[in-house]
Amino acid sequence: MVKYQNGASSVIAITLLGNVAAFVPSSRTLTSVRNSRVTVRSSILVDSFKTDEATPVAPAEADAAFGSMIDPSGIAFSGLQGKALSIRSSDIPSFAEVKSVIPQECFKPDDLVSFGYLSVSAAATALCTAFGLQLVNLVGTTSLLTLPVWIAYALVTGTVAMGLWVLAHECGHYAFSKDKQVNKIVGFILHSALLVPFYSWQHSHKVHHRYTNDMDRGETHVPERESVGENAAFDSAQARNFLIEKFGKETGLNIWGGVQGFFHLIVGWPAYLLLGATGGPARGMTNHFYPESLFDSKDRNNGVEELFPGKWKERVYQSDIGIAFAAGALLTWGFSNGFDQVMALYGGPLLVVNAWLVLYTWLQHTDVDVPHFEPNDHSFMRGAIHTIDRPYDKLDPWGIIDFLHHKIGSTHVAHHIDSTIPHYKAAKATEAIKEKYPQLYLYDPTPIPEALWRVCRGCAAVVKRGDMWVFDNKGLEESI
Repeated sequence: MVKYQNGASSVIAITLLGNVAAFVPSSRTLTSVRNSRVTVRSSILVDSFKTDEATPVAPAEADAAFGSMIDPSGIAFSGLQGKALSIRSSDIPSFAEVKSVIPQECFKPDDLVSFGYLSVSAAATALCTAFGLQLVNLVGTTSLLTLPVWIAYALVTGTVAMGLWVLAHECGHYAFSKDKQVNKIVGFILHSALLVPFYSWQHSHKVHHRYTNDMDRGETHVPERESVGENAAFDSAQARNFLIEKFGKETGLNIWGGVQGFFHLIVGWPAYLLLGATGGPARGMTNHFYPESLFDSKDRNNGVEELFPGKWKERVYQSDIGIAFAAGALLTWGFSNGFDQVMALYGGPLLVVNAWLVLYTWLQHTDVDVPHFEPNDHSFMRGAIHTIDRPYDKLDPWGIIDFLHHKIGSTHVAHHIDSTIPHYKAAKATEAIKEKYPQLYLYDPTPIPEALWRVCRGCAAVVKRGDMWVFDNKGLEESI
């Protein structure tokens, strides 16, 4: 008890400081020390995101046999058992080669089928909302005693409504309909209703696809580099180590994991929209409602890319119109019926939707033995191949959640290789990729809650190993 009492005041400060380092990595702060090596073009050509570019091959690895792994010391293993670390850049086929093994029918959206899935998600969400309105009459929304009821309602309704988010995401990739205007209209309405600026997100998400697991140009969940030397900055690895020293290995890791889980799942999505949290340094601090980098951070970071170049600046403001309408409707509702009702019926479920979104994005591209890459070592295909499929179909005994979420997490490798594949054809594309490239396809069978907890505890800062940046868990390998 003495040990815990003495550390109580310290842990509050250290976890908050560590979270600033880990959740909003120093990769997007206003320092420029490690950003001088960013060498990227001044604008992003959206039409070139899918590319046949040759994957860069470092001379030292050009003759390395497939399956040769980097030094694994200090690296904890996930259910992938280090498979991602054994994929060399010379092993990775071109986009055209991989696309050629996927049946052509997989690239053709069927509007009738897409609207069928939209009807299911919309009807299920409406049914939950109707039940919520009955709850308002039965138990009210003002008493704290009803909080467990509304938490349960939020968990169910938010989980169901996540299906609408996924379909809006599909619209952003023009995979919902053959007609681009239909994609834009449906995506704009659905995302605006969920307080997501559609066009702003559409572009930043394409950037995420183009630069998946790029240490400088990646758009989400970019880890920070571990600080070393006498003038080392306080980073997330040091914050985690402090907690371990203060409370012991297991308790310290649990505190760290809890803090990371909370800030990512609860705070993460709005922090990304407002500040570009967890993005790489190439674009500085960004905002999805205002198209310029914040506080001149791009220039101070020696950044040479804009997140919203050219025509996308106007589209950011077009997105804001949808958000303004949604926010106006919520304010009108709140002034009419009380903001406690708004939070109970809308705010709680929205938090759950956002948590699902972050969960998917985080676990699709992050684990203790999944590497990131410097810009010179990165390629579109290298990022896509290092995407992870997971057993979301086993989250419940009947696979209901995976069905409601349109299999976004269990077929995500295929989605990152070609995002124009509709979700209802992604399983077939996944099977084709698995069959042709079993040594490259990444599937981690770890149950989702266990995988999330491992990532929360084990993914702090990264160190350089060859042409990869890997999470450093030296001394913690067996505990993660």
